[in-house]
Amino acid sequence: MRWSNFYGHAALSEWLVCGVDEVGRGPLAGPVVAAAVILDPTKPIDGLADSKKLTERRREQLFGQICEQSLAWSLGRADVEEIDMLNILHASLLAMRRAVEGLAIRPNEALVDGNRTPELDCRSRAIVGGDASEPCISAASIVAKVSRDREMVALDEAYPGYGLARHKGYPTRQHMLTLRELGVTPLHRRSFGPVKRIIDNN
Repeated sequence: MRWSNFYGHAALSEWLVCGVDEVGRGPLAGPVVAAAVILDPTKPIDGLADSKKLTERRREQLFGQICEQSLAWSLGRADVEEIDMLNILHASLLAMRRAVEGLAIRPNEALVDGNRTPELDCRSRAIVGGDASEPCISAASIVAKVSRDREMVALDEAYPGYGLARHKGYPTRQHMLTLRELGVTPLHRRSFGPVKRIIDNN
């Protein structure tokens, strides 16, 4: 599934670089979500940083700015079934590829956070720690993080009792306790060790 947004601009004649990042490799539940963002060089956004270093309130503020001021942005995701089928690395690469392919304009180059890049129709470069050093990757990190967090908050209502709105599917102590007590849901990644062990012991 993809979501995207685009604003036409004279900068389309320039070399267009998109930042790419994903969120959700570590959780036991929920999708992995990636974002691709092409920033507008004429509209710099102050305060872009690794989404993990920002408060929730600041991420929400920057999310709005990025969506309104970027030349284009797009989300891609890989769901739980794809994660279990492909493994989390390849599902993450798939989500990133879907995010880039969902952009309304084709970038000339993609800067990808981490040490691996998905297969793309444009030049790509992996940058370790890129979410802290490249503004376009920081923007993608924020868009992916806010989008996934919102999705997990919504899923908390569909699957009450697990605390998804608080821990977003990560293996916190509370999550593990409720998982053992309430059981595994369709949201949980059955290929992940802690979930698999609970299934095997029941």
